[in-house]
Amino acid sequence: MEKENQRLINFLNQLLSNYFVLYVKLHRYHWFVQGRHFFTLHEKFQELYEMTASDLDEIAERILSIDGKPLATMSKYLKEATLVEANADDKETEIIAQLIKDFKQVIDEIKSTGIPLGEAHHDEPTIDLLIGIQGKLEKHVWMLTSYQAYE
Repeated sequence: MEKENQRLINFLNQLLSNYFVLYVKLHRYHWFVQGRHFFTLHEKFQELYEMTASDLDEIAERILSIDGKPLATMSKYLKEATLVEANADDKETEIIAQLIKDFKQVIDEIKSTGIPLGEAHHDEPTIDLLIGIQGKLEKHVWMLTSYQAYE
């Protein structure tokens, strides 16, 4: 029998999957970034993958807290994620543009699906978690967009 909140659990597992894709992508960018902004971006990507790792844990723990089972294999993450892996050694401007696009996509999914599902189940702690993630991502979109403006 399917749990009453299974759609919410599924959304959180999709978010978890997207965060694993982001985690690996940010490591790739951290390792491969080149150019005159190397030091700035190398440090920023480390900050972002550390934030992502922390959020990963919170998402997985929330899934467990609402009687779900977090996905825990790379094959399942890739199957459930809506974000795509990094697959080229992109230029600095392309990396920044891709991160902005990815962050905006996650924000949109939280707003259009995650929060409404949390509201439907009167799950304020999940809503709070999603709003917190949304706020962090919105801040990084603003910062990355501002960074891009100087190119």
